[in-house]
Amino acid sequence: MRKVTFGVGNSLDNFIARTDHAVDWLRWDKEVAAVSAAFWKTIDTVVMGRKTYEVALASGTTSYPGVKNYVFSRTLRESPDEKVAIISEDAAEFVRKLKKRKGKGICVMGGGELAKSLFEADLIDEIGLNIHPVLLGSGIPLFLPMNRQVDLELLECKMFANGCVLTRYRVKH
Repeated sequence: MRKVTFGVGNSLDNFIARTDHAVDWLRWDKEVAAVSAAFWKTIDTVVMGRKTYEVALASGTTSYPGVKNYVFSRTLRESPDEKVAIISEDAAEFVRKLKKRKGKGICVMGGGELAKSLFEADLIDEIGLNIHPVLLGSGIPLFLPMNRQVDLELLECKMFANGCVLTRYRVKH
């Protein structure tokens, strides 16, 4: 079965963006780029919610190259990019089917409602957080309240020269 990874950059106070969705505080350098490039070689599918997709569109990203792109939305009917499939069915059911198909890993981009629904359905296998040395004070939270506890096992903790810390956890199913 394919592995589903929830991967995101977050502030130390657990926000993934400012309240206006800005991510100008994210630190990007060669070291982070190398880790990201290695991760992208392990996946062939990206899933995200409508709000995350709208932020990507606003920044000029219409799809991620070399992977299948799925956006979950109850309101969007089509994407400006033919490489993006808009999915209106239940996200957990769709991802459950994706996990059973042959292929590489699946990356859950963004957070919020989509990540919550996938955690609650016990579909996320790993969490990768790039924790940035900044306290935003407010913003879009990394995790929304869930209806159950999710136990984790630490797989990796790596400090970057830019002050960020990469942590990877396995979800204990």
